Amino acid sequence: MTARIPVVAGNWKMYKTPSEGAAFVSALASRIGIPVGVEVLVAPPFTGLAAAVTAAEGSSVEVAAQNIFWEEQGAFTGEIAPGMLADLGVGWAIIGHSERRQLFGETDQAVARKVRATIDHGLRAILCVGESEQERDADLTEERLTSQVAKGLGELSAGGCSELVVAYEPVWAIGTGRTATPQMAQEACALIRRRLAEIVGAEEAEYVRILYGGSVKPDNFAELMAQPDIDGGLVGGASLDVESFARLVEIAVA
Repeated sequence: MTARIPVVAGNWKMYKTPSEGAAFVSALASRIGIPVGVEVLVAPPFTGLAAAVTAAEGSSVEVAAQNIFWEEQGAFTGEIAPGMLADLGVGWAIIGHSERRQLFGETDQAVARKVRATIDHGLRAILCVGESEQERDADLTEERLTSQVAKGLGELSAGGCSELVVAYEPVWAIGTGRTATPQMAQEACALIRRRLAEIVGAEEAEYVRILYGGSVKPDNFAELMAQPDIDGGLVGGASLDVESFARLVEIAVA
């Protein structure tokens, strides 16, 4: 199997002021040092990105945005362009999180445009996919995941997946305390990799990191990381505490 460097990404959602975020990054960087064989990133709210980037200088911590827009500039009130993020020193963008899809009406077409724009501007994209509880209960998980992956990659050029990470987040497990069993998570991530192989070829798909997200905690992460197609975690609540997030990083490299 191709060696894939794990990714541990903390999605802070609408938590932490810029000063709180900067203090967190400094404390995390001190706590984890320069770990070998893992990429560590945090995704503050837009207001905290600049402070987080400054606090992360010289450390192993990278900074991601929680959202992005696909145009370079224009009359798009409230949106943030890829070039603006790159100029700040932000290296990643989370795209298509279930909260963006459900609460703000983000469509598969919008997600595809954001993925393309992110990668075209030299940032790395974390494409989020996942089924609802109703879809899982109706045996529609495979249909939903294959559709989201195909549509999310719909505007990428050949070879574009080299800067892509996919995060599998079952909607029913986000912020609920429920976690997919390791077997359930592995089955979904393996399905995603098979779909990627159909789209971009087996060799390129083998290099794409696939993360699990959905109530990830230190006490369940090791078992998830032991699965062959899970390459890290997109972490919500556990990323808001320095010690719990640092433990996840340690587990990823164990």
